[in-house]
Amino acid sequence: MSHLKSLLVSVIIPIYNGEMFLAEAIQSLKRQNYQPLEIIVIDDGSTDKTAEIAAQFHPEIRYVYQSNQGPSAARNHGIKLAEGEVIAFLDVDDLWADDVLLDFTDYLIAHPDVEIVQGLIQQMQREIVNPQENSYTFKPNFQPYQFINLGSALYRKSVFDKVGLFDLALRDNEDTDWFMRAWEQNINKVVIPRVMLFYRKHDGNMTLKQTDLVHFGVIKIYKRHIDRMRSQETPGLSPSMSWYAYLGQSPT
Repeated sequence: MSHLKSLLVSVIIPIYNGEMFLAEAIQSLKRQNYQPLEIIVIDDGSTDKTAEIAAQFHPEIRYVYQSNQGPSAARNHGIKLAEGEVIAFLDVDDLWADDVLLDFTDYLIAHPDVEIVQGLIQQMQREIVNPQENSYTFKPNFQPYQFINLGSALYRKSVFDKVGLFDLALRDNEDTDWFMRAWEQNINKVVIPRVMLFYRKHDGNMTLKQTDLVHFGVIKIYKRHIDRMRSQETPGLSPSMSWYAYLGQSPT
């Protein structure tokens, strides 16, 4: 697809004690070679050297500190600050594939009815190379797939006026809850069969630390969906596709 014009993209990086990964995450955004690009780092009460590392990238990024309130509050803060027509998210321990922004924004420009454009996720597993030097590498795990991961998509900012922000009451599965609400409202989402996100799994992942809570949370999210269907929040609900097709499937 030939380049059409440029949309201002605001990328929100929520972070809590992620000093180990922050520089890599920012560099992966800079490698997009895309402008105009706004990078907003929302520090959710970190006690490590996150602020010092972020300062090294000033003025290329916008760094904002808040007291610890959880990932939903951090992302919502970023959305409210964002000046872009398009919103994106990148968890600090993940990376984007090179040069995806240009193609994905071009798709949004060429298809004004599409509100979310999503790429595939390549799961990566950390492997220790040298324990003494704390050196490691990430290797691909499973084939690329489509599933719920905020970092694998671009969102028109107007979508958040329709779907709402992330639920502050949720400290896990807030992404599942948001995508479920988007599906309920027939938000037009297109999946491009190209890897956008390298989802890097390691011992520090929140979802790995709280596996049982996450599984329980999925049940809670589905219960919320059922309650909305029975209430007046989703009158005349008739999604154009099944939630299974809309959300995708994890390989694990």
